[in-house]
This record gives sequence, C-alpha cells and structure tokens, in this order.
Amino acid sequence: MIDYDAYIGLDVHKASISVAIADAGRSGEVRLFGTIPNEPEAISKLVKKLGNRRIEFVYEAGPCGYNVYRQIEALGFDCRVVAPSHTPVRPGSRQKNDTRDAMMLARLLRAGELTFVWVPDAVHEAMRDLVRARSVASHDGRKARTLIQMFLLKHDLRYPAKSWTCSHRTWLRNRQFHHHAQQIAFQSYLNRLEQAEARKKELEEQIALVSQTWSLGRTVLNLQAFKGVGLVIAATVVAEVGTFSRFDNPRKLMAYLGLVPSEHSSGGSIRPEE
Repeated sequence: MIDYDAYIGLDVHKASISVAIADAGRSGEVRLFGTIPNEPEAISKLVKKLGNRRIEFVYEAGPCGYNVYRQIEALGFDCRVVAPSHTPVRPGSRQKNDTRDAMMLARLLRAGELTFVWVPDAVHEAMRDLVRARSVASHDGRKARTLIQMFLLKHDLRYPAKSWTCSHRTWLRNRQFHHHAQQIAFQSYLNRLEQAEARKKELEEQIALVSQTWSLGRTVLNLQAFKGVGLVIAATVVAEVGTFSRFDNPRKLMAYLGLVPSEHSSGGSIRPEE
C-alpha cells in the first residue's frame, strides 16, 4: 500500500473541475485548490503543478466518462473513480455544491472510506458503447410497436391473428385511414419501427464482427455454451461486467447483475422483493 502525501478530490463537470486537497494524516488540512477548465491542457498543468509529491486523485463517475482518469494515469499518477451511490453522505447534510463535493471526496479518499469502481480500458468501453447502442435500438423498436398498437386500438382496428408476423406486417402496411393526416401519423410510426429494427440488425452484425477480434471474444463464445445465452446476451454481459475475477464470489457477481432477491422488512412484516 502506497503512503501518499496528499489526496486530490475532483468534482468533474462538462466545462469545469473543482479541485480540493487533503494533506496526509488525520489532522491534515483539507482545502479548496480552485477550479480549472475541463480541458486536457488544464488537467495536465494541474497534475504537473501538484506532482512534486506522492498524490492520489479521485472523482465520481458521471456523464463525462473516464477521460480524466485516463489522462491522469497516462501522466504517471494514481486516479480512482467512485460510484456516487456508494459515496458516504454526512447525516443531516443538506448543502451540496462543487466545492463541498471536491473537499468531501478528498477527505473520504484520505480516510479510506470510498469504494472504487472498475474502469474499463478504451477498447472495452468501445465494446460497451456498441452493445448499449444495440439496446437503445431494441428499446426504440418496442416503443414503436406500442405506439402502433395504441394507434390501431384508438381507431378500433384489430388484427385477428398473431401480431408481428409477416402477414401482420403486410396487414399494417395496407391500413387506410379516413383522414390524410392520420395516414401520415400512422406511417411515421411504421417508419420508426422499421428504422429501429434495421439499426438493431446492423448493430448485432457489428457485435458479432467485433467480438471476433476482441480480447474477451473467447469469453463471449464460452458463455454461449449455456442454454438460452446467445451472442447478444453474452457480449452484453461481458461488456458490462468486464473482468469476472474482480468478484470475490458468485453471489457478488449475481448481485451486480441484479439477480439476487432483495428484502424490505419492518417490524413483523417481511416482504421479499425480486
């Protein structure tokens, strides 16, 4: 374990980063360093200015991704990323701003009270982006189907057989409405469905192609040996989980995947939740 001279808390936003420093030791000073632009050059200057001693950086995961982490690591310094949901909150604290957040992170990092997240490398993150894009396309397709069904129900149009078969789709394309405006609206829903399905198919083909050269492609292939696990599910699990060895036991892995039942109990009432 490395003994650091100082711990740097970063509150990262799209345009700016608030910086706080906690000196080593329980009585070490915790102070605001300042605010810098969230730009590579500004981050590089900050690290070099503070880098005359052993320091460790930390910030919360968010929409800005892992660019700050990778830049700091590339400059030769340790950086950690924490999940906001796992960051301890002081009881009764109702004030939240960038300065307080940065100072709190620096203080908690020094105290060893933070739980760090696993950070994927750039290639792994790219694969994760790909499977998530496929998930978005699938969600858009389901949403389009719902809109089509609701539109037909509103106009009392019912298909007598199984939905979304080839014959059902032909039936949909042949629907005619009394008003031209309604025809345009319905056609827009059909177009939305077809576009989403085309995107989904294309992305699944790309997932299959990229998996062949991915370093974890063998793991994706092995997972497909389980009954009911196809390429998309296997690639999604591997992309989201990353390194399986980071989990101490199977229960922690299942909890990460949301497959462990929870419980909400109070007094004599016990209510398991799925």
